Amino acid sequence: MEPLLIRERYKIVRMIGRQPDYALLEAVDIFDRETSSRLINLYEGAHLRRYARLCSEINTEECPDFCGMFLEQGALAAVFDLAVGEPIDRLFYRGDVWSWQDRLRYAELILNLALSMANLPPELSCAALCSDNILIDINAHRAGIRWMLRPMEEMKQRETALMAADQVRKILPPTLRAGKEERKFLDELEAGAFHSVVALYGRWREAEQAIRREREEFDSLNFLRRGFILCGRAIHCGGRRGEG
Repeated sequence: MEPLLIRERYKIVRMIGRQPDYALLEAVDIFDRETSSRLINLYEGAHLRRYARLCSEINTEECPDFCGMFLEQGALAAVFDLAVGEPIDRLFYRGDVWSWQDRLRYAELILNLALSMANLPPELSCAALCSDNILIDINAHRAGIRWMLRPMEEMKQRETALMAADQVRKILPPTLRAGKEERKFLDELEAGAFHSVVALYGRWREAEQAIRREREEFDSLNFLRRGFILCGRAIHCGGRRGEG
C-alpha cells in the first residue's frame, strides 16, 4: 500500500487526533530534507470558512512555525512546523523539584511564547496554549508550541491571558519560600487580574525582578534565620486557611 500523500508533498505518518470536522495529522515534508515533520490541521464543514479567515490573519514573521494553508479535497489544511520537547504537565507537577532560578527562567519562556501570539485571533492562541501544546525542551532550555489548533469558539483576549496565567502557575506554585512580592503576583494570577497577554507580560517584567531580589535575600540568610521565617510563614498560612 502506497503512503498517503497530500499535494504530492506531505507524506502522512499518523493521525494524532480527530473530532467532528477536524483532524490533526503528522506528516513528512518530502521537499524539505532539513525538517523532520510537520503538523497539518484539517478543517471541514462548518469550520472551513471560519478557520480560513482565522489562519489568513497569521503573520509569518510573528509566527515562523506557520508554513501556510491550502485546500485539499474539500478541507482546509493549515501546516505548521513540529516543535520538540515534553508537555509542561510532565515536567511541572505537584511535588516536582526545580530550583527557583529554573522556575523563573521557564516562566519567562512561557510568557514570551504567549506574548508572541498576542496578535493571533484568540481562537488560535487559546488552542495553542492548551497544556498538551506547551512543549519544553530542557536540554536546549527552550519552549515551543505544538500547533494542534482544535476548534474553539467565542474566545477573547482575556481568555488567552487566563490560559497563559494557568501555565505560569504550574511553574511557580505557592511555597513557604515565596516572599511578599511573589505571593502578590501569584494571587494576581489566580484572580485572573490581567485582561490581555500584553498586560500580563508587563506585570511579569516588574514582578520577576522583585521575586529574584526576595529569593536572593532569603538564600543569603543563615540556616537559623531562614527557619524562623519559614515557621512564621507556615503559621500565617495556617491562620489564613482557618479563616477561610
